[in-house]
Amino acid sequence: MTTLVPSVVPLRHLYKVPEAMRLLSMSRSVIYEQMRAGRLKFVKLGRSTLIPAVAISEYVEMLISESGVCLD
Repeated sequence: MTTLVPSVVPLRHLYKVPEAMRLLSMSRSVIYEQMRAGRLKFVKLGRSTLIPAVAISEYVEMLISESGVCLD
């Protein structure tokens, strides 16, 4: 029997879109939709689209805030 081991995304300052997809458990299309809407900040470096770690944290905080869930 083969055991699937989830890939681990290393802690860093900038993430590529596929890494952000894994961190946020979202599809590629949802990530790009949120970026176009200005809800998920990103930077361009040449042809690469990178999402800062701080932008991912802010996005998660925004989602929690919008949901009205208290995590205290």
